[in-house]
Amino acid sequence: MKKISIIIIFLLFQNSVFAQKNPYYDFIKTWNFIKYYHPDVASGKVDADSLFLNTVKNISSKDDFNSVIGKLSQHLNKNLATTAPKETSKDVLTKNQNFAWFQKNGKVSSENKTLLNTIYKNRYNFELLGKGKSVSDEKEYSFPKTENLPLEYRFLALAKIQGVVDYLFPHKYLMNKDFDAFFKTMLDENQKATNRKDFELIMTKLVAKMEDSHALSFYRQLNYKKDIFNASYFAPFDFEIVDNYLLITKLIFPEVCAKAEINIGDKIISIGGKSISQMLNEKGKLLSVSNKEKLKHTLSKYENNLIWTDNLPTKNLNIKSVRDNKSYTKSVDFIDITNKEKYVVLENYLKDKILKAQRKKISHKDISYFKIDDTYDFINTTDDDKIDSKMDSILTDASKKKAIVFDMRGYPDWGGFVNHFVYKYFSPVENYFYKYYAPNLKNIGTFYYLEDPKHYFPEIKDKQTHSYSGKVFIMVNPETRSASEWYSMSLQKIFPQSLTIGQQTSGADGDLVKVKLPGNYLLEFTGNGIFYPDNSQTQQIGIRMNELIKYSDKDILEERDLEFERVLKEL
Repeated sequence: MKKISIIIIFLLFQNSVFAQKNPYYDFIKTWNFIKYYHPDVASGKVDADSLFLNTVKNISSKDDFNSVIGKLSQHLNKNLATTAPKETSKDVLTKNQNFAWFQKNGKVSSENKTLLNTIYKNRYNFELLGKGKSVSDEKEYSFPKTENLPLEYRFLALAKIQGVVDYLFPHKYLMNKDFDAFFKTMLDENQKATNRKDFELIMTKLVAKMEDSHALSFYRQLNYKKDIFNASYFAPFDFEIVDNYLLITKLIFPEVCAKAEINIGDKIISIGGKSISQMLNEKGKLLSVSNKEKLKHTLSKYENNLIWTDNLPTKNLNIKSVRDNKSYTKSVDFIDITNKEKYVVLENYLKDKILKAQRKKISHKDISYFKIDDTYDFINTTDDDKIDSKMDSILTDASKKKAIVFDMRGYPDWGGFVNHFVYKYFSPVENYFYKYYAPNLKNIGTFYYLEDPKHYFPEIKDKQTHSYSGKVFIMVNPETRSASEWYSMSLQKIFPQSLTIGQQTSGADGDLVKVKLPGNYLLEFTGNGIFYPDNSQTQQIGIRMNELIKYSDKDILEERDLEFERVLKEL
């Protein structure tokens, strides 16, 4: 028993020593703090990236937290006397800002705590940057696509991701509390990464931790996305994820499907021995999405080709047959799109699928139907001086119908439709339909409420409101993201009687911010906090719903639009 206790103590000591051998977490946390707060570094007088690259080379496993701080600050001005401007905003989101990593750290000397606290007290006011410049501006560092980045640049890329989370992402407080621990693990993996693919996998996992659908686009930046997501071959059939299985909806290559005895309506229960639930969990660790519905929607898109477990041309699928309700495992040949003939078949299928979706609309004499990604045609060929009268005519006609339908299941092709013209015609003079929190330039890492009316509705002289007592429907689903969610919230306020129907929205509202990372990567993410006026959350949750509509297998296979049917039933 005594021998076992000694071994346990030794292992704990060994793990503790190992944990201390990687000082890069402390280095990165301190560098980001200096980057965003030190007046000389934040202003650009001292280049933050150069400070990082020149210092990181001198960091070793022998360094403790104090030596890391010393090396980063040795050439910086420590005689700071310009106190940061006083906060004048009444409503500030401060719950992201947490300096316990040094203020409550017993390993940091009192001198270094004083130094960092002094930097914060005399922090840079980013309002001084002026118009046209952004706190998120970053340098570009290009490397050949197949070449692994030098270690110091890999560290710099990860440091910038950490900086985004700590200082620029308004919804850090929603992230899993284990992010810092996970980041430390990724720093260890970063030192072991011997190729570009391994490095991209590390970045992908870190970005996914943000759980922000705006950051979903990061996977498209990857040079090795086909390898990381096993996306070299396409299925010979189309599908949709329903609960815990893939429902086969179309046979794109009937002869290949016939060989594997695959039929429309069959259910794929597992892929390569992994259940669909397992696959959703694994892919969720690689894709930044705000909620599970957005994940399922993304993985259900045939053209994304992200669901598969391996990169082999033939895959083992466990299939439940629609004909006899029995399950069997089949080896299914997938499609190599380097074959030009097969590529053309896929291309034509997807073109037809997109065209068919674009043509779907409600046509009814008592309904005025507006599709959010197809509104620009209203004015596309209209002279500028006639746009107002043209839109007034369209909305006057809508106001005479028994129902108005706003189909928000897409991305707006023209911001002026809802924000200006629908507001101008139907809304009361003040339309505070949300609360907008923007980066607080006096104190980066916090976000303040914008009170100015110009952020909420346009200024229109002699505005006249036309009341509408008919039925209003707002259709949404996971394609309703960002501006589409924002306009949906506006419509909810403009039309108090409206019913919002469909599925959970993307849960990523707020202006898109872009940060360049070494290696020609671009990290996009939600840059502002958008809430309902009562401070109810929209990030991850999506907009408020009146009726959730769930599709059965039969509905999907029959290509029904239950939202359309719900509206017609109401009339």
